[in-house]
Amino acid sequence: MANTPQARKRIRRNDRRAEINTNRVSRIRTFLKKVEGALAGGDKDAAVAALKEAQPELARGVARGVLHKNTAARKMSRLTKRVAAL
Repeated sequence: MANTPQARKRIRRNDRRAEINTNRVSRIRTFLKKVEGALAGGDKDAAVAALKEAQPELARGVARGVLHKNTAARKMSRLTKRVAAL
């Protein structure tokens, strides 16, 4: 249990940040699912459009520190390859 005021504040702050970061990751996953759905449906135009929307979201996740740079690059690369293969 936190005993110092600083430690108590840190717990409050960590809880707030965790909630914000959870929402950010969830938003990114939603954009990725849109691309996956378009790929599954075989709709190239929708997949390209969804991919264009997902790219800045992934970059924003990296900038905000919720995703590792290489993770975002790997996801982008794999999705781009799959869209191009349609």
